[in-house]
Amino acid sequence: MCSKPVIIIGNGGHARVLIDILLMQKREIIGYTAPTEENNRYNVTYLGKDEEILKYDPQEIELVNALGSVSDTRHRANIFNIFKSKGYTFSTIIHPSAIISDTVILGEGVQVMAGVVIQPFAKIDDNTIVNTSTSIDHDCCISKHCHIAPGCVLSGGVFVGEGTHIGTGTKIIQNVTVGKNVLVGAGSLVLRSVGDNKKIYGSPAKEVSK
Repeated sequence: MCSKPVIIIGNGGHARVLIDILLMQKREIIGYTAPTEENNRYNVTYLGKDEEILKYDPQEIELVNALGSVSDTRHRANIFNIFKSKGYTFSTIIHPSAIISDTVILGEGVQVMAGVVIQPFAKIDDNTIVNTSTSIDHDCCISKHCHIAPGCVLSGGVFVGEGTHIGTGTKIIQNVTVGKNVLVGAGSLVLRSVGDNKKIYGSPAKEVSK
């Protein structure tokens, strides 16, 4: 496991979950960045706005993208891409209670929360959140900058396109493709493949107006 100290980008609820994991792993936290100083329940030091990161050598630290995404993953993706272009690396964070097959491929900056199960030969690409108690079955492929919200169930062979948000408690049956930049509403049941840039919701899930 990497021993480099980390800087956390963001200070909301998702940041608190990540800080908790980092403390369990005894990682050194230099501080957090945010537009303004805010109360931090773990007493992590406020460093200033995101530009303060540029004062640190990219070879000496790692970054933690603590921006959550309720429905829109674009801001989180932008932060990742900006700092990657400047030579920084994002830490992959895995809660110790997660169960992940040795055959799973995790990209840079992936965050796997408590109670997650990821089965053999799944692939989770860069900067994706797999949130609390989600189950991702064999041979699934989750693209970059996605958020699989808490309590989701993805059956085998599901493909999720870049920048897609799968809402809390959603279930997706086997071999379904969900396109890029899709918003799947919470509690949906996805039985058929979905094209890009759609908003779907319901049981079974249907396209709804934007």
